[in-house]
Formats: sequence, C-alpha cells, structure tokens
Amino acid sequence: MDLDRMRALLTALQEARYAGIRSVSYDGKTITYGSDGELANAITDLEGRIATALSGAPRRRRWGTVATKGL
Repeated sequence: MDLDRMRALLTALQEARYAGIRSVSYDGKTITYGSDGELANAITDLEGRIATALSGAPRRRRWGTVATKGL
C-alpha cells in the first residue's frame, strides 16, 4: 500500500473513531471493528506502517517493569 493510501485510510479510521462509529468504508470495502480497542489497534498499526514508510526503519518501542519494596 502506498503512503497516500495509508494516510487516507488513517484519516478515515480516526474520523470514524472520533465519531463513535465502528464501521469504516474505504475503496468499496466496509470493515466493522468489534470494539473501540480494535479500532485503536488498527490506527496504531497504521501509524507504525506510515512511520516505517517515511523513515525506512520500523518504529521501536521499549517496555520495562519497575518494582520497589517501598523502603
């Protein structure tokens, strides 16, 4: 998928989410998401794909756990 199509789809997904709609129509296809979380995940995934297309390298995330004994 080229960058312009990804940006157009991202815009459609964001508009649907902000309007509270879980169905998105794009290129003659309709996609219905089961929950807002699924729609949010689709938006996050598409943002990552756009970032990869722009920079040429995948976006990396680091997760860590911090724990203390409260002393």
